[in-house]
Amino acid sequence: QVQLVESGGGLVQAGGSLRLSCAASGRTISTYTMGWFRQAPGMEREFVAAISRSGGNTNYADSVKGRFTVSRDNAKNTVYLQMSSLKREDTAVYYCAASLRFLLLIGARDYEYWGQGTQVTVSS
Repeated sequence: QVQLVESGGGLVQAGGSLRLSCAASGRTISTYTMGWFRQAPGMEREFVAAISRSGGNTNYADSVKGRFTVSRDNAKNTVYLQMSSLKREDTAVYYCAASLRFLLLIGARDYEYWGQGTQVTVSS
């Protein structure tokens, strides 16, 4: 199975940018659809973005479309989430996840493997 470790979170002012990384070990991520989710305090975990095995297809939540970009480097076994024009409502713990399914699914239950999360805090 694959192990996932997120990094790159932190405190940023509204309007700023951050790039999250998700480093995988144990198996190559080229066999997984990869996703990013986030969870704010007291809220359900929500879908942010997903990317296909080759990186040729992506899917985004409406709330981040045009501001966030998901990418992957299968040679480095790493997935990225570039976040720009950050808003206070983007504040959450961000999780990387891996799915054996081919579709760019948005449900958390469709992803089998999860990282521990990285905190992103956007201040006004």
